[in-house]
Amino acid sequence: MTNALLIIFVKNPVLGKVKTRLAATLGDERALKVYLKLLEYTAKVTNNLPVERAVFYSDSVDTGDLWDNSTYLKQLQSPGDLGERMQSAFDWGFESGHNDICIIGSDCYELTPEIIMSGFQTLSTHDAVLGPSRDGGYYLLGMKKMREELFQNKNWGTDSVATETIDDLQRIGLSCRLIETLNDIDVESDLGDYGL
Repeated sequence: MTNALLIIFVKNPVLGKVKTRLAATLGDERALKVYLKLLEYTAKVTNNLPVERAVFYSDSVDTGDLWDNSTYLKQLQSPGDLGERMQSAFDWGFESGHNDICIIGSDCYELTPEIIMSGFQTLSTHDAVLGPSRDGGYYLLGMKKMREELFQNKNWGTDSVATETIDDLQRIGLSCRLIETLNDIDVESDLGDYGL
């Protein structure tokens, strides 16, 4: 796909700094192991997609990790809350000449290459695409042009984020398609039978 970009938001895998809600019941070491598996899964799912890919790190860019330097662009997330950091990443993508941009995190063990590509394909007929997660957030957001409203006045990390984002899209008159709802791994009950 010409000029399409997938942004992948990750946290640097540091003991005690990842999956803190999971760590509250399982401990820091198990939470880190789960997160490392989620990173490996996300890399596997995105490795052969026919779009440009950029990994945005939370704390520092790692050129020696599992994200192949020849396959993935590597960037540092900007300061601020999640909305400010995502807005900055989209700004970077559009300023770099990309037309269709989707963003994902590294918390979804149900994500597939086909689901990601359906997000990009949706942008050929809609202004935006949203992949809701069962906890009320979203695992994927895609846009054809920058709309700052989508990243402002949100209660990040709560069950209202997807609804608030859909409301924003409707209010500013953008066409949006929802793709399938998936499960993010945030707390112990999310682990289910995934074998994590």
